[in-house]
Amino acid sequence: MIKLRLTPYTNTAWTWNGCRYTTADGTSEIMPFGHPMLEQAAVTDGTRTLLVVRERVAGRPTAQSALHSTTPGEYDKARALAEQWPADYVLVETAPGLPCRVTNGPCGIAPLYVAHDDTSLYGSWDMADLTGHAAGLSPREVARLLIYRPRYGTETVFRGIQRVTERSTATFGGHLYLRYPEPALHGGPRELTPDADVLGAFVDAIDDALDLRPLDEVETVLHLTGGFDSGTVGTRLAERCPGRFSTAALLIWGPGRAHQVRRRTEILKALPFAEQDHLIDAMDYAPLMPGCARVRGERISPYEEPLHHPFTRLAEVLAEHGAQAVVTGLGGDEMVALSQDEYPHKSMGELSDGLPWIGPRARAALEYADDGIAPPAPANCMTLLSLETTAPVLMKAGIWPVHPFAAPGMVQLGEWLPMDWRELKQLQRRRLASLGLSPDVTESRQRESFAEVVQHSLTTHARPLFAKMLHEGSPLFEEQLVDPDGLRNAVVRLSEGPYREDGDAQLLEVLDLHFAALAFV
Repeated sequence: MIKLRLTPYTNTAWTWNGCRYTTADGTSEIMPFGHPMLEQAAVTDGTRTLLVVRERVAGRPTAQSALHSTTPGEYDKARALAEQWPADYVLVETAPGLPCRVTNGPCGIAPLYVAHDDTSLYGSWDMADLTGHAAGLSPREVARLLIYRPRYGTETVFRGIQRVTERSTATFGGHLYLRYPEPALHGGPRELTPDADVLGAFVDAIDDALDLRPLDEVETVLHLTGGFDSGTVGTRLAERCPGRFSTAALLIWGPGRAHQVRRRTEILKALPFAEQDHLIDAMDYAPLMPGCARVRGERISPYEEPLHHPFTRLAEVLAEHGAQAVVTGLGGDEMVALSQDEYPHKSMGELSDGLPWIGPRARAALEYADDGIAPPAPANCMTLLSLETTAPVLMKAGIWPVHPFAAPGMVQLGEWLPMDWRELKQLQRRRLASLGLSPDVTESRQRESFAEVVQHSLTTHARPLFAKMLHEGSPLFEEQLVDPDGLRNAVVRLSEGPYREDGDAQLLEVLDLHFAALAFV
């Protein structure tokens, strides 16, 4: 939600020019993401300056952007209150003769990447803004992504660019220091009383998450995929505001497509949504096809949507129709996830013989894959990583994302529920059943995913891209993170079939990282 350039130790005052904060000497600037769901405020006691960019909260007057003068005591109070804001925020603190500090909020809705040179700190929600600071590849982080074992922490694919994680502080005074917060405390399942109204508590938690932000003041669209999570949130908004909210989705391919269409149709007919339903066929904008931004060489962060091309098209269509906010179901999986004790399972991402292209440096780095990661956050780390992939695509289209399942109240409710309410998403299933939706919607066990879209991209559009990569080379080869011989063998096997989702699908990440390395380094 913020872009910045900060030069510490300077002795000049900040001013607001209508779109950004700047210092008189031009050495520092802060540009908030201009959006009606956000606001900015600034206070100074004549020495210290605090600049805040944050989500607006419903029922509160919009903050004044101009710099406000306070006493030192009032400044201290404002600083303490800033971190108690109930929605997301970024805080910037400067003072003459002192390092500058940037503190990220607890929600992680928009990423914040930082880099620096000898004199200044740079930051942005769009990693492309920091391209000139990318100084090679991080073997450990590349290895994590290659085997689908992502970790949430300060490290990114590029040396020289770091992530400011939720509640973390970046301090810069010539050298950059990133300080993690204290671990967030979490609870466990509780025993329900005989008269416990679980669905009522669930609806209340959804309402609390939705009511926090002024959705009624902007044109809002519901990302209604047909799944349990987006269906639960979307139907609640339709109940509360009949005819108010339009819907949108990407259509998948393969056996689940007809089921997705059927489920969405039933949901749309059962509740009073707005008439407009924006649908994009993911196969019409499949990843890696010639129009894809990554293939064209644009600077797309390796953390942005793997299915970047179709999601970008959906965001463009929504923006063309005036959308300013999108409500999603992200975080629903993690809200009701089962623990290892409840359901012993392999951790995501394992190095296996099915990934022969993993290079020697990447294999060695995987021994330290869990080093340096962030402590537990209020929201699940996988939820935070998902939000990070989503925000830049929407923000580039002028749209702000809203994720009710990532709200603290929703997360806590999920932690407290007994296993029988969380297993197989019984919470969401029972809520949808209470609305009179049929078992075709509420009891579905048919997989609906983009696996077939990925398969199509890898078996068609990817072939010439791999051929060019193997002929011309790649930074991934040079850094010994991808083994070219192993990749060549995998590509031959992919062309001769049969396609294996577990083993072949990861080849999409190879190309995404290859294109990112070419564009950034």
